[in-house]
Amino acid sequence: MPTGAIHCRRKFLRFFRGGFRDPTYLAWERDYKAETHRRWEAELARGEFRRLLSARQFAEIAARAVRVEQRSRHTMIFSFEKMALRDAVKSPAGARAFAEGLFEFLHGRASMERKFERWVEVVAALPRRQTRVLTWPLVTVFGFVAQPDMHLFLKPNATRAAAHRYGFDLHYVSRPSWETYASLLAFAATVRRDLRDLRPRDMIDVQSFMWVQGSDEYEE
Repeated sequence: MPTGAIHCRRKFLRFFRGGFRDPTYLAWERDYKAETHRRWEAELARGEFRRLLSARQFAEIAARAVRVEQRSRHTMIFSFEKMALRDAVKSPAGARAFAEGLFEFLHGRASMERKFERWVEVVAALPRRQTRVLTWPLVTVFGFVAQPDMHLFLKPNATRAAAHRYGFDLHYVSRPSWETYASLLAFAATVRRDLRDLRPRDMIDVQSFMWVQGSDEYEE
């Protein structure tokens, strides 16, 4: 294991001696993210999501998606991003584009690459008032909340710092793109492999590990 990866592992275990089952880790990092996922399943599981789409309840889908994230004990997106998203889905056209695009991203049959690229296109085209909607947190938060076994949340500054400290060459560009997201998933796969003895359950554990490495909250 590279030196950077060893240092990151040691840092994580200094804060959470029990690893991903440590009670403090659960309280500080995992539980609220897992609870957000459970709320998503209660509000917008695939069958319910499809039913609402068939009923053309686009505004309801958008409202539920926004509400699930906002009710998290520790919100994952900034207030300006929340405001931009709320503005973007206020119009019927914006709500429809968001709802249909998100369903295809989560449940479509295309490759993950194509689904991600299309989702970025959808978010980029949403109505905009003052603040841009196309940010990494907004593009990645719903996949992470809905499918934490597959998708990862990207908070740029913390994730880039984590990759640097780990010694992983993250191919980051500020505008959301598949190239960067694929690189992020490769970083996640590397972390999961290196930490397999600690038994990370899903991307919630991987994202939390990255957050510990890159966030100011965990300065030593």
